Amino acid sequence: MPDTAASTAPPPHGFRPANAESLWRQLSTPHPTVGKARHLGEALVHAGMLSPSALEDGLKKQLQERGAGQHRLIGQILVEGGVLTQEQLRQVIAAWLGEYTVHPGDIAPEATALALVPRAVAERESVLPLIAREDALVLLMADPCDRVLLDELRFLTQRRLLPLQAAPGTLMPAIHRAYRTQPGGGADATTAARATSRELAANLGSTAPDADSEQADVISESDNTLVRLINSVIDEAIHHRASDIHIETEPAPQNVRIRLRIDGDLTPYLELPARYRFAMVARIKIMAGMDISEHRKPQDGKIDFARFGGPPVELRVVTVPTSRGLEDVVLRLLAGAKPLPLENIGLSPPNLQALRAVVQKSYGLVLVCGPTGCGKTTTLHSVVRDINTAGRKIWTAEDPIEITQEGLRQVQVNPRIGWTFAAAMRTFLRADPDVIMIGEMRDEETARIAIEASLTGHLVLSTLHTNSAPESIARLLEMGLDPFNFSDSLLAILAQRLVRRLCTACREPRVADHDTLLGLASQYLDSGTRNTPEACEAQVARWRQQHGGAQGELRLWRHVGCTKCDGHGYHGRLGIHELMLSDEAIRQHIRHRAPASDIRHSALAAGMLTLRQDGIEKVLQGLTDMSEVVAATNL
Repeated sequence: MPDTAASTAPPPHGFRPANAESLWRQLSTPHPTVGKARHLGEALVHAGMLSPSALEDGLKKQLQERGAGQHRLIGQILVEGGVLTQEQLRQVIAAWLGEYTVHPGDIAPEATALALVPRAVAERESVLPLIAREDALVLLMADPCDRVLLDELRFLTQRRLLPLQAAPGTLMPAIHRAYRTQPGGGADATTAARATSRELAANLGSTAPDADSEQADVISESDNTLVRLINSVIDEAIHHRASDIHIETEPAPQNVRIRLRIDGDLTPYLELPARYRFAMVARIKIMAGMDISEHRKPQDGKIDFARFGGPPVELRVVTVPTSRGLEDVVLRLLAGAKPLPLENIGLSPPNLQALRAVVQKSYGLVLVCGPTGCGKTTTLHSVVRDINTAGRKIWTAEDPIEITQEGLRQVQVNPRIGWTFAAAMRTFLRADPDVIMIGEMRDEETARIAIEASLTGHLVLSTLHTNSAPESIARLLEMGLDPFNFSDSLLAILAQRLVRRLCTACREPRVADHDTLLGLASQYLDSGTRNTPEACEAQVARWRQQHGGAQGELRLWRHVGCTKCDGHGYHGRLGIHELMLSDEAIRQHIRHRAPASDIRHSALAAGMLTLRQDGIEKVLQGLTDMSEVVAATNL
């Protein structure tokens, strides 16, 4: 039978609060005796759940069982002996540890608390903010002992957290109900209250001790201002359309430098006191799930920024050890973008029409080539989007998957476990494909399987790291491919580069004089097969007819800079392209292993425009300027 004291004692302190104020008082003034108990048995006695004699009997039984090789907890012994119930034991343990179980229906969440945690985070992590007081935030959670989640919420809210256990089955309905009555879910309030990175950096600089002092490197990676700063830098990089964030550390007293790559150009953005160089790297490693104790080897990781209260952006993180025990960090922003329509990637009308005709074929090989970061993956996904219909089965193998679209079956390769591009290709061929997209042809095996697939009734799309379309053929032949199979499978090769697009809000035009146009025509023809004064004059005449309007005047535009483009004069990027279609002449060159120069001449004779020629056409259309084209096409 249960002890008399247990059956008549009141419930432990504070488990059914009447409102938010009463719960806050209970949390602020813990049970005077239960919370001070040295062990669970003493807490049970202080709570009035157990008499001292019953506790002594239970401890004697536990000692006897240990002598017989059994190891049961005292609470388990007392419950099985009928001295107290499981619910009474659970409540006393919660009070003893300072934990409370709350039914969400008892308390209406405060608007200030809801504003600290965005609705998306609350629903994904099963968290309901209840009360915000001073520097504390009371939360209802499914698992108050989830330390990883508590760390993330602490970084997000910048508050001291008091996690409470929600009554079983009550949490998700309460979350939906609470945020339904608070439009916006608090995300706007969180953003509005967040300081900019420059404000936070100024605060760091104003409070920083001398870099040579003993306190120069004792900043913690969990320092509130530092955590807020890193979140703000990532937020602002997303806002500025940056593709990469570079964090560069130097020995003290030199500052930590942060630069953003925007529209392909690396731009200085922020500098921080030297004393934050170790803590900043450690904080990013924690966010990316890396080993913070390892400083000698490079590491790779990923950050799901949505877990830290930001937009749904994934960041690839690379740490690189530098001199004197320091590390640099590069974060690449992967926004989970959707593919662009094929007509929006910058293809000229003739190239667009020709490429569309090629990819409508049921089999063959189409390659997109260029250096790293020139938009090859974006172009491939735009092509796939154009042919992605209910009647086609499309498999893709990518590393990593940066762009997603419905209708594709996308596979992330993992070379560390043997799941390579070649292995994926072999698997796809057994999975009834119509179209196969391979992220990159890195080796002879992948290229060979791709050609075999293209000859057996499949359309294969892939990328290659080469400078031009004719050079791609020479590269693949050097890999050891059979030239006859290759020549039969190849449909087209598209080489591309990215140039910065002029900001339409501030670009300035000037009418180009005849001498300037002749110089431009000379550059245009230099990249082709012939360049004579007569050909230059004829080219200028064609431009005046195509782009000069009624007056025949051609305008060239220059960048200026305004608030829309952050003073750069450019906003966004567009592609310049070189599309080489396979014909009988090209196939003969491949079979005879002809040099790239011979292939290039045949392609030009068939009407191919070089990268520079396509770029100059876009200069005359006012989309970019000549300095961008020259920089992108200096092969």
